[in-house]
Amino acid sequence: MDKEKIKNLVDIAIAENSELFLIDLQFLPENKIYVEIDGDKGVSLNECIRVSRGVEHNLDREEEDFSLEVTTPDVAQPIKVNRQFVKNINRTLTIRLKDNSKLEGILKKVLPSGIELEWKTREPKPIGKGKITVVKTTTVSFDDIAEAKVKIIF
Repeated sequence: MDKEKIKNLVDIAIAENSELFLIDLQFLPENKIYVEIDGDKGVSLNECIRVSRGVEHNLDREEEDFSLEVTTPDVAQPIKVNRQFVKNINRTLTIRLKDNSKLEGILKKVLPSGIELEWKTREPKPIGKGKITVVKTTTVSFDDIAEAKVKIIF
């Protein structure tokens, strides 16, 4: 199986829609080709079909038999590429850092080197008894993130 040819066919098919981007391309045993794509505004079934056909119709099954799967990311899986952060702005993320500490907050910005999270917390009042709600923000470097997931809220 010509992996470079397949990679080029996938790239060409994805390039036809500027909102699409490649998450993963794997060549599995028994000539299985796994393509995972995402889009800035999601990916329709028709786009998955279009990418699949763009690859499949340019390969010869007579020459070599294969199976092809074009899919989108599973909502429960971690974010794999930085461009996925952009599509998840204003969603709640759960982040595990490389030092094993955890953060949870609303993704507010995607910066060239990381992300900005915002969350609310209760803190003692500066004067008097009781607590007040305070909005906190922090910037997290991509290099410090071990895993980031979108928190599913029902």
